[in-house]
Amino acid sequence: MAIGEFGGAPAALATSGPMYAGPAYWFYEMSQAALNPSRAFADAVRLFYRNPANPLSHTAFGKSMAAGLELFERSTRRYGKPEWNIKSTVVGGEHVPVHIASVWERPFCRLLHFERAFEHAPRRPQPRLLIVAPMSGHYPTLLRGTVEGFLPNHDVYITEWVDARMVPVSEGGFDLDDYIDYLISMVHVLGGDVHVLAVCQPSVPVLAAVARMEADNDPYVPHSMVLMGGPIDTRENPTQVNKLAETRGIDWFRRNVITKVPFPNPGFMRDVYPGFLQLHGFVSMNLDRHIEAHRKLFHHLVQSDGDSAQKHREFYDEYLAVMDLPAEYYLQTVDTVFVRHALPKGEMTHRGVRIDPAQIRRVALLTVEARTTTFPAWVRPRRRISSASTSRRSARHIGCSRPSVITACSMARGFVPRSCPAFPTSCCRTIPASAAPAGARPGASLRWRRAKTRRMRPPAPLR
Repeated sequence: MAIGEFGGAPAALATSGPMYAGPAYWFYEMSQAALNPSRAFADAVRLFYRNPANPLSHTAFGKSMAAGLELFERSTRRYGKPEWNIKSTVVGGEHVPVHIASVWERPFCRLLHFERAFEHAPRRPQPRLLIVAPMSGHYPTLLRGTVEGFLPNHDVYITEWVDARMVPVSEGGFDLDDYIDYLISMVHVLGGDVHVLAVCQPSVPVLAAVARMEADNDPYVPHSMVLMGGPIDTRENPTQVNKLAETRGIDWFRRNVITKVPFPNPGFMRDVYPGFLQLHGFVSMNLDRHIEAHRKLFHHLVQSDGDSAQKHREFYDEYLAVMDLPAEYYLQTVDTVFVRHALPKGEMTHRGVRIDPAQIRRVALLTVEARTTTFPAWVRPRRRISSASTSRRSARHIGCSRPSVITACSMARGFVPRSCPAFPTSCCRTIPASAAPAGARPGASLRWRRAKTRRMRPPAPLR
C-alpha cells in the first residue's frame, strides 16, 4: 500500500466538522465539475479533426490538433471502474464462455465468480481458487491477466472491493477487523474447498484470517495460501515509505490525508483516504516516466501508430482509475503494519484475540518475494512466524522486481503456469501421484513441489 509519497496534503485546522482535514476533496470535485464543459468541447473538436471526411484530418496540423485535444481530455478525465472484458477462455482446447456473477456481497465488497459454461465436464479437475485483490486504491481489474491465466485450469473467484465514496454513511465503517471477517465469511461460503491467492497488500489479513480460523479449529480452512509480495514484516529492507510511517506516526496521517466525501456522492460525509491523493503518490514516484509516456502518445497519434496508442490507453485506463479507501481501514492498516509491525511481533489482534501464525498447521503455504531492493521482500519473514509444521509444507519463490500493485499483477501473470503445482486437485496436503515426476516415492510429493518451486525462473519484469 502506498502511503505518504505525495509529501502531505494541507494540514487540518480542526479535529472534527465538515471541513476536517482541509477542503482538498471539495476543491477536487469542484475542479472536475468546472472542467466538464472544456472536456466536452475538446472531445467534440477532436472528433472533427479525426473525421476522414474533413480534409484537415490528413494533414500534420489536423493530426496534431486531434492528438493534443485527446491528451487534454485524458489528462483531465476522472476514470471510472474498468470492465473485466473476459468473455471466454480455453479449457482443454475448447473455447468456453465465461459469465461473471456475484455470489456474496457486503457493503464494501463483492465476491465475483468467473463461471465457465461447459458443454461437457472437463477431464481434468478444476481446483477452486480465491484471488484476494488489493484494497489499496486501484480496482481489481488490474489482475485481469492473472484471472485469465488461471481460468483454463481453475474455478476462479475474486474479491471486488467497493469505492468507499459510493457507500452511504448509514452502512457503518470498515476497518482491518472487518476485512478479516469478510475473508473468513468468503471461505465459509466456498465451503473451505478453496485455495487462496493474496496479491500484495491482502497478505496480512489473509494470513491473519487463516491463523484465526486455525486457532478456532475451523473445519473450513483453505487448502493452501499463496502470499505474493505482501507487507508481512516491513522492517525487512525498509524503504522511505516505511520510514515516513514510523517517523510521522498515525496522528500525522489522520490529520493530513483523511478527508470527508463531498456532495453529491452516495458516501457524503464519510471519512476516507481519497483516491486522487493515492494517485498523486503513484504518479509522483515516477513522474518523468509518465511525462515521457504521454509525450510518446502524442507522437504515436500524429504518426497514426494506432497499436502503440491503444496500448497506452489500455494501461492508463487501468492505472488512473482509483477508488477511495475507508479511513478506519487505512489508518488501522498503517498503524498495524507500518508503524507497530504488530504481526511479526506477535501483537496483532482481531476482535481482541491475538493472531498467532504458529497455529497454522493444516494450510500449505507458498510465498513470492521481490528480488530487487526497490521495494522490500516483505514476505520473507514467514519462516520466523510460521510453525515448524507449516514450514515443512511451505515453499518460496523469488519473483518480480517490484511488488507494487501494478507489478504484482504482472508478476502473477508470469507466475501462473509455475504456481499450478501448488494448487492440486482438491487439497494441497496431498499431490496426486500422476502430477509427481516418474519414480517419485509416495508421500514425497510435497518435497517435490518445494524443489520444483525453487527452480522456477523469475518472470520478466514489467516494462
